[in-house]
Amino acid sequence: MPCGPGEVLDFGPGGSDLGFIAARRGFNVTSVDLEAVQWPYKHPQLHFIQGDILKLSFPDRHFDLVINCSTVEHVGLVGRYGVTESRPDGDLEAMGRLKELIKPGGVMLLTIPVGRDRVFKPLHRVYGLERLPRLLDGYTVEIEEYWVKNNENQWVMTDKQDALVREPLERIYGLGCFVLRLQQV
Repeated sequence: MPCGPGEVLDFGPGGSDLGFIAARRGFNVTSVDLEAVQWPYKHPQLHFIQGDILKLSFPDRHFDLVINCSTVEHVGLVGRYGVTESRPDGDLEAMGRLKELIKPGGVMLLTIPVGRDRVFKPLHRVYGLERLPRLLDGYTVEIEEYWVKNNENQWVMTDKQDALVREPLERIYGLGCFVLRLQQV
């Protein structure tokens, strides 16, 4: 995580501490989630808004950094996190909306499930050779890492090709970790 100052959007934090870490690193953080969150701390630079990122109003090109960790894969899947409106491409819509909110040259920290392309309704999507490029469209990938579980149930780093062709199970899949930069227009 970079150091502030600047504006951060923490997209779908749930119980994550990443927004708090960003606030401690000097950023002014706006956390947005469909459901209420209860953090065991309070920080003057950490603010929460309950709502849908696709429906909330924010100024365009406002955020220097977006934290999008284990969130976008759930957007538009009915039956989880209070979602009642099906959006088959909700993940792509959310990434498009985030592109509007990030300043040119701004950064996104992204983690997502990876493996062969699948949708495990109502839980999440898994990104593979077909959908991953669509999800990352408009961003420059500065750093990417792929992790999978070995036979001892330990996370180990692997290469992109191996991670994206593995057959995922509903709750067993690889993890893609990315530092993305909004492409300059």
